[in-house]
Amino acid sequence: MESIVVEDLYKRFGRNEVLRGVNLKVRPGEITAILGPNASGKTTLMKCILGLVIPTSGKITVMGYDTSKGVGYRRYIGYMPQIARFPENLTVMELINMVKDIRGKEANWEYYVNLFGLEKFLDRPLSVLSGGTRQKVNTTLAFMFDNAIYMLDEPTVGFDPVASTHFKDEVIKLKKAGKSIVFTSHIMSEVEELADRVVFLLNGKVHFDGTPSRFKEQTGESTLERAIARLMKEAGVEDGV
Repeated sequence: MESIVVEDLYKRFGRNEVLRGVNLKVRPGEITAILGPNASGKTTLMKCILGLVIPTSGKITVMGYDTSKGVGYRRYIGYMPQIARFPENLTVMELINMVKDIRGKEANWEYYVNLFGLEKFLDRPLSVLSGGTRQKVNTTLAFMFDNAIYMLDEPTVGFDPVASTHFKDEVIKLKKAGKSIVFTSHIMSEVEELADRVVFLLNGKVHFDGTPSRFKEQTGESTLERAIARLMKEAGVEDGV
């Protein structure tokens, strides 16, 4: 069974049609990168799957559950937003405990606290943490539960090389454990290193769905970054991924 199935998904904000008939299937044990130019619909697609944005039409199924019928399916998902907005007055430990209470599940938080060197920050308020440290907390909250699906929006922004390496190692472990990982990234070397599959959105539609190597073959380019640049240029799109 697919972890996520998106069928003929449309989303309109006023007159702006952001998603135009998107179809997508995400399988267990697979890392899927959702890419596209700015304003192509990447984040909107992820938020529709998460239930943070209500589609105009279409259907989304998560672990066999129709997402329009309730929010219970969210228990299967670990989510890491691009920008972590936390209650600034809480300490790191208070935030971890709050999320544990909300989720009501066993949490392997100690492992990630040790992995990312957060021990000395546990009693500090979130308001005093650097951007990189906040991102480590963000990662801990997303990974500390045993979920079937992990949705990660620009997850390594602000990471130093050591933290980035730890993060990527954990993603690969999750894949080997049969989890579904969906992520967005502006770092094409990271996509080439991690992704089994690339879904490229353009003008609200899926323009390519396949392996990174197939993407490069199709465009005749040697790297994924150059392949995407060529595709965007041919489509008359100049802004970033």
